[in-house]
Amino acid sequence: MVEEMNYKAFPEYLILLLIIFLSVDLKAQITAPGASGSDKTQYPVFTETDSIYIFCTQESGISMGSLKATTTFSETKTFLWEKYNPSSSAFEFYFSESTSSSNSEINNLSDGCYRVTITQGGNTQIYRAWVLNNWYTATAAIENSTCDGFRLVSDHETGELKYYDLATNAEILLNKQVKVQWISGNDIVATIAGFNVTNPPAKNTDYTFRVYDQYGCQGTAMVNYESIVTKASFTIDNAEGEAPLTVSFRNTSENGTAGAYEWFFFRDLDEIKKESGGSSAPVDSIMIVAYDDSPVYTYEASGTYMVKLVSKKISSGITCVDTFYLEDYIKADTSFISVPNVFTPNGDGTNDLFVVKFWSMQSVRIDIFNRWGKRIHYWESGDVRGFEQTWAQTVWDGRGMGGRMASPGVYFYSVTGIGRDGEKRHKDGFFHLFRGKD
Repeated sequence: MVEEMNYKAFPEYLILLLIIFLSVDLKAQITAPGASGSDKTQYPVFTETDSIYIFCTQESGISMGSLKATTTFSETKTFLWEKYNPSSSAFEFYFSESTSSSNSEINNLSDGCYRVTITQGGNTQIYRAWVLNNWYTATAAIENSTCDGFRLVSDHETGELKYYDLATNAEILLNKQVKVQWISGNDIVATIAGFNVTNPPAKNTDYTFRVYDQYGCQGTAMVNYESIVTKASFTIDNAEGEAPLTVSFRNTSENGTAGAYEWFFFRDLDEIKKESGGSSAPVDSIMIVAYDDSPVYTYEASGTYMVKLVSKKISSGITCVDTFYLEDYIKADTSFISVPNVFTPNGDGTNDLFVVKFWSMQSVRIDIFNRWGKRIHYWESGDVRGFEQTWAQTVWDGRGMGGRMASPGVYFYSVTGIGRDGEKRHKDGFFHLFRGKD
């Protein structure tokens, strides 16, 4: 801002003011290298407006300000820097230099209004600007850490930004819009000084408290939350298939204490419902409890099953617990028997063997009868185990009890056994035996 000199009224004032006005070069300017923000004065009485340059510092009492005056005057000129003294209500000498350079810079400036007068011969340029050093200090802490959460607390200090009305020397406070926030990683988790975290993370986490204003100045403080909680979770490799169904459980819990996991394997859902009979009385639904970190369990009987994992984090004086249920049920399928209706033991490599498929059976007996009701073959097993989806078992090669080839015709089969669900299974029917080749 080009200044109309604020001298006391005396006869030479108007003449001097006219000389200054006529000699002003409007291309002259004053800037503030390194300023983080700026504002404008709002003088109650003084009619002009000056720039206010804000410099961020780390603590009170540090002078970081800098101003740079630039002129279009060529050759040698004089830069006279003055600083306003509120005690005397006047500008006083600060620094002066004569140079052929087009600019002059002063650094490490404390708070105040600085005026530069640039003269060359009969030409004069005058400019003013305020420098205000702006600082923040911050502290952060964690209180009341429990299994349910903890509290982030903070405190901060900052100084006032003040300047003066150059006409009356009245003190004026610059309005700082101070805001705060808590940051974790890239996320802003709160915008208040004190904040309750109700879902604590299961890993050690840094929280940064930040206090800042519209001028880009800030103070920060970081605090580390040392997690005392755990988050239970697990995955499985095989959620559905025939019984016996072997399932591997992969423990993916966070921050749990090794050896402190509890796995609850529930009974078949239909079995629990049947036993409860619609009653509100409690039913023992737990089939088995395991304490492995990542168990492997075989469901011998078919059914629908749920699994729960309890993860514990054991710290000094406190144990935090979290529970995770399988999102869907484990399904060990009911027993099943599939028998072909055509059998061609003619040596052509296709359908030469009588193959029966089993699903979730634990014991099976198959009897084969001719058209007159005479049993000519039987096959049985007391430990039927499936492979992937089914177990395909060759139960007859087409020879009778004496080892002779059976004649073409219609035969009768009868299958009996016990399923993996403990239920008896029975299936019978007819099939055709053909000998001729196509």
